Amino acid sequence: MRAGFTPSHLTGCELLPERLATAREVLPAGVQLLAGDAAGLSIEAASQDIVFQATVFSSLLQDDTQQRLAQAMWQWLKPGAVLWYDFCMDNPRNRDVRGVPLSRVQALFPQGRLSAQRVTLAPPIARRVCRLHPSLYHLFNALPLLRSHRLVWIHKPHQS
Repeated sequence: MRAGFTPSHLTGCELLPERLATAREVLPAGVQLLAGDAAGLSIEAASQDIVFQATVFSSLLQDDTQQRLAQAMWQWLKPGAVLWYDFCMDNPRNRDVRGVPLSRVQALFPQGRLSAQRVTLAPPIARRVCRLHPSLYHLFNALPLLRSHRLVWIHKPHQS
């Protein structure tokens, strides 16, 4: 909505009931919110211009679960794009998260054209440097190897 999208044009889904309840409290009534496993939702094929996922695939530790969700997202999409934001490296302190390399993103969306860049200074580094001085965040974030997330635009072209 901060990007100017009309709430009635937005659909979100959430697996966890308590997070869905929070979303219902904070989002405008026009946003459609769906409960459950996204891969199993009844979203009309070719009905979405953009499908956005943020730190979902890094929490899906089984390859087949990732594949099912990627296929569902691709099916929902008109010619447009998947906007992907997720960890690109493992978190050694959290075994419930697995970094998703760009090669895996390409394998999940083999018909997509990818444009990617690493973003977001790794949170443990960001917390430490910001304690010293907040402006150090920008200095450290200038080093791509210290960035823990990847932003990927996965373009779905018109079928010929």
